[in-house]
Amino acid sequence: MKNPIATINLDDGRTITVELYPEIAPNTVNNFIQLAISGRYDGRTIHRIVKEFVLQGGSFTGDCRQENDEFSIKGEFSENGFENPLKHETGVISMARGTHFDSAATQWFIMHRPAERLDGKYAAFGKVIGGQEVVEELGYRPTDETPGKNNPPLTPVITERIRVELNDWNYSEPERIIPGVPLFS
Repeated sequence: MKNPIATINLDDGRTITVELYPEIAPNTVNNFIQLAISGRYDGRTIHRIVKEFVLQGGSFTGDCRQENDEFSIKGEFSENGFENPLKHETGVISMARGTHFDSAATQWFIMHRPAERLDGKYAAFGKVIGGQEVVEELGYRPTDETPGKNNPPLTPVITERIRVELNDWNYSEPERIIPGVPLFS
């Protein structure tokens, strides 16, 4: 099967290409695809960069807060009873969430460096296959490291748009929890 491919276009003309793995996290992939094709990721920022750890985007408010309680999705990872063998290695994309296992909604993160402590605790669902040099450069961007600020880049990084080529994936509407589960409960 030829997996779906997501292209993250940045406002500086560079791209990051991610192969999505629906065989590992099908509902997470469908949720990401639905948000991308609906344009809800267009014009959003990569709002958090933690050097040697992650680049985080997909927020509708531009920070790590939960932007709404419209929906969330069930966490597709081992500690939540869902077998997901994908390790959080450099270039892997995963869904951000709060303390509640089913609180992921829109925010995603790309691993700048491996973090075994996340394996089985977050829904990894794809891997960068093009533009790893962009991830590498962004991972060292200067950020505001003031406690409580969550490391926003000093110079904004805008995801102009994210689009997905479905290829052989039989996309269907994601299963969502409505209203969404709060990030912290």
